Amino acid sequence: MSLFEKTGKIALGSRLRFMASNMTEEAAKIYELYDVDFSPKWFPVFFVLSEEGPRTITEIAGEIGHSQPSVTKIIKEMATAGLVQDNLTSQDKRRNVVGLSEKGTELSSKIKIQCADIDQAIDGIISEATHNLWEALAEWEFLLAQKPLLKRVQEQKKIRESKEVEIVDYEPKYQTAFQALNEEWISNYFKMEDADYRALDNPEEYILHKGGKIMVALYHNEPLGVCALIKMDDPDYDFELAKMAVSPKAQGKNMGWLLGCAMISAARESGASKLYLESNTILKPAINLYYKLGFQKITGRPTPYQRCNIQMELNLKDQ
Repeated sequence: MSLFEKTGKIALGSRLRFMASNMTEEAAKIYELYDVDFSPKWFPVFFVLSEEGPRTITEIAGEIGHSQPSVTKIIKEMATAGLVQDNLTSQDKRRNVVGLSEKGTELSSKIKIQCADIDQAIDGIISEATHNLWEALAEWEFLLAQKPLLKRVQEQKKIRESKEVEIVDYEPKYQTAFQALNEEWISNYFKMEDADYRALDNPEEYILHKGGKIMVALYHNEPLGVCALIKMDDPDYDFELAKMAVSPKAQGKNMGWLLGCAMISAARESGASKLYLESNTILKPAINLYYKLGFQKITGRPTPYQRCNIQMELNLKDQ
């Protein structure tokens, strides 16, 4: 259709539905051709019962990938048509099963003849086509089972939006954003502590003038993420990676990762060999980010924060 040539791949679902609708209409006419009073939507259930014998609703649903309510509705329609018997007692006596009726069993033989002709017709289409649609569908089903389309689109959205993120050095005009972004997440999970107020109220004095660094993540020129390197007076560590905060508005834009990478690069350029950070395991996305950046868990260091229950380090010489 010319419409799909205009829309491109974005209309994949619509195109598949259009094709499926046409195939369903064709299938109904084919049943009429063979004088079979049968609805195409019944076929998956009918096939399972024909090939495998009586089954429970749950077993049929699992076999054909439909919901139990959907299978129940189809079974009721098929029972009305006299093709199946439901509420049959199994050997287990605790499970009600569904099986083909005598009429359904007779119809099964008739449909098998029809199916043989359909197979030959489809083989003819495959021989004429450049691409084998049947094999392609199996491959697409496998690939989408490994990673659904939604997940793939989310990844592309994240890649595109992350390219619009700009990491810049701190300026006094970003002090309000630096303070507000940190206070927002801290107050959401914990409570502000003295060490927080010292760093956030006077970032120049507490961080920059002591040899530290602050970076800001801009999205369309709006500061939505911040992070700091705080110089440490410690024989084991050069800097503490701290005060990383990203606005909820910026979630999904890879901003935390970009800030972390930028801060690590800045630390390496300054000659640092090892970084330290403190966090809390309730912040699962943050902990996962730190591990992704290369930090490893350590224990036993004193901390000024009550909320700290995990400490981590990054050896820059190992990277």
